[in-house]
Amino acid sequence: MSAAPESRAFAESAGPAAAWVTPRVEGPPAPDPMLPSSYRVSAKTQELADTWTLELEPEAGAIEAYAPGQFGMLYAFGVGEVPISVSSLGADERIVHTVRAVGATTKAICAAEPGDRLGVRGPFGTDWPLAGAEGGDLVLLAGGIGLAPLRPAVEAAIANRDRYGKVSLLYGARSPEELLFTEQFDLWRESGIEVETTVDGAPAGWDGRVGLVTTLIAPAEFDPAKTTALVCGPEVMMRFCAAALEERGVERERIQVSLERNMKCAIGHCGHCQLAHRFVCKDGPVFELERIQTLLGIREL
Repeated sequence: MSAAPESRAFAESAGPAAAWVTPRVEGPPAPDPMLPSSYRVSAKTQELADTWTLELEPEAGAIEAYAPGQFGMLYAFGVGEVPISVSSLGADERIVHTVRAVGATTKAICAAEPGDRLGVRGPFGTDWPLAGAEGGDLVLLAGGIGLAPLRPAVEAAIANRDRYGKVSLLYGARSPEELLFTEQFDLWRESGIEVETTVDGAPAGWDGRVGLVTTLIAPAEFDPAKTTALVCGPEVMMRFCAAALEERGVERERIQVSLERNMKCAIGHCGHCQLAHRFVCKDGPVFELERIQTLLGIREL
């Protein structure tokens, strides 16, 4: 097939080699999303009997900054890699993850001490739509360790408190001993955040609420017509919370949920986190309820 007239004219005017020259693209190559960056543990705090918060600092170049709700892949050298949501937006290129020791890899990560090295890939996934919530009320609903992925949203709301109306954190756990970040609750309240907690069961002497986290929704002070809700926890908890929010009058399009699935590549190639026609690692983990409600809680998908 002969060249188009304008192509021939360019080649003739620029010389015989011009038609074969490929333009050079300047700048550094794109980072490999499958290659972990080396981070060292700079601080470690035990939160619960089986849960630790690790603050990590880069050894060389830092990865891109996280947005609230996104996750990273934490790599314990010689053991394995797991997806963990960011639990606080650290300063000076540091990142913070809260990890529950439930398997070989998470146990190895939780066993890391200050000075030890971990690999980090990320950030990956969608984030909490905090900008879209501005001008209205914000409700954050957490169950158990689901408060960890929501804590950056709490911090962002505090840092930009004048951009929101009422901000409420409604948090439930199985027992008082499993409530996460309790030492920060008073500080959050002083910063203008309503914090209400409940537990499924408690020993004698407990003077807080007992009951499911859904019982906190009806008495909470927010205007359903202008509320954005962010929900993170076990899927059964998120299903019932979403139903209670809709019953209260919150629009389905303004309810966001964060899903957890088995992720391996984090970029939608391996299929481990496929949920019907979606991939949690790149289409989520934060989903608008309208997009995911029919799939929520179907363990077989």
